[in-house]
Amino acid sequence: MSNIAKVVSLIALGLVIVPSLLLFVGIVGLNTVKLVALVGTIGWFASTPMWMSRELLVDASEVEV
Repeated sequence: MSNIAKVVSLIALGLVIVPSLLLFVGIVGLNTVKLVALVGTIGWFASTPMWMSRELLVDASEVEV
């Protein structure tokens, strides 16, 4: 599962970066970049925590504030 999440997050990151570069070069329009970057951003935030999460050593119920 972790490897699949890494691949999905890498693809999502590409969906954010590549359209911006294509807009800079003049290949695609602004509306296309907005849509593809939105999809990439949602994919990035959905998939990255699956493989970057870490175990917390202290439980929240054990901490006094």
